[in-house]
Amino acid sequence: MAEPTKGSSRSGRWERQPGPEPYKCFLPKPLPPNPPLDLSEKLLIVQDRATKAVARLDGMAAALPGPQLILYAYVRKEAVLSSQIEGTQSSLSDLLLYETKQAPGVPASDVKEVSNYVAALEHGLRRLRDGFPMSLRLIREVHEVLVRGTRGEDKSPGEFRTSQNWIGGTRPGNAVYVPPPPHEVLPAMGALEKFIHGDPIQTPTLMKTGLVHAQFESIHPFLDGNGRVGRLLIPLILYAEGALAYPLLYLSLYFKQRRMDYYEALMSVRLRGAWEEWLAFYLAGVEEVAKGSAETAERAIKTFAADRRKIETLGKASASAIKLHGVLEKKCLVSLAIAQEELGLSLPTVMQAMVRLQKLGIVKEITGKQRKQVFAYQAYWTLISRGMDTMPSERGGHRPAA
Repeated sequence: MAEPTKGSSRSGRWERQPGPEPYKCFLPKPLPPNPPLDLSEKLLIVQDRATKAVARLDGMAAALPGPQLILYAYVRKEAVLSSQIEGTQSSLSDLLLYETKQAPGVPASDVKEVSNYVAALEHGLRRLRDGFPMSLRLIREVHEVLVRGTRGEDKSPGEFRTSQNWIGGTRPGNAVYVPPPPHEVLPAMGALEKFIHGDPIQTPTLMKTGLVHAQFESIHPFLDGNGRVGRLLIPLILYAEGALAYPLLYLSLYFKQRRMDYYEALMSVRLRGAWEEWLAFYLAGVEEVAKGSAETAERAIKTFAADRRKIETLGKASASAIKLHGVLEKKCLVSLAIAQEELGLSLPTVMQAMVRLQKLGIVKEITGKQRKQVFAYQAYWTLISRGMDTMPSERGGHRPAA
């Protein structure tokens, strides 16, 4: 690890830990940064552009006839990408097939971790909707849901760590980064909770999410799942503070595509106190992702409308096909059994409707099987899977995305 510079005292201090193999761990200072952020013209311009992009995304979502349709797919895409950063091999199609109770050839543990990410985010949003504050208790609840029944289940789900952890390497002595010792975790997280609530000062929401994410990553309060919880905090805080009525902003794709820049920016905060550099990187990502999310949502709505017009040309046969199309708008991949369950129609009626959608070029069967078939909404899949590593193949396996 590079040696900290004098500027690192702005973000915290490095403390030598005694033992047979001494090592240095980082103890972050409470937020906000002190000395205060240098709000240069360049940083303010990046902040302004990010704020406008998020406002546009929020306004666009509010105008959609069914924002929950888009939200279903967005949440699952984020779950996959955030989990892939941590090393899982599960893809978006794996998750969607898992939810249709079909996940051929996929490690069950990987898909479970991704599925738990969806459940953790939904739990956090539900608690916030019910009036529960953004708090350490909520963060612990989210963590417990995230790691329940996964490889991290034996690492104190929902509890802050009471032992030392580290990032990279095989032990603290050769690690890339060592967070604060366990007795410093609760005080550091308590200070972070106060900052989230505007103590000692109020901070613009987008800057707050960036500062909180970086600080959480430095504290690393859990034994497992820190990266995923840290990324979950971004949409949860945006939602809690009313910046987004629908949580459609997820940065995992941005972080994944710029993984080395992401890690270097976080380390620069610890080593040099480079909060402004981190925020410039983070806010540029917010702008990029918000614009991309708005564009994808708009294109999806246009696709839905165009395909409904195709279906209406079926005349009397269009009624059941329109209903089936409504299920596909939400889930993108469906089995006949799931479609029947959602619609409450007979299996022959659902099968006939699916065949009609196939003939119109709207859906495609992806398993190649005669039984337990799964159908993909092709145009919508292409939209939501942009930037992903894998997509369904006709044989039910996976192939590199185009």
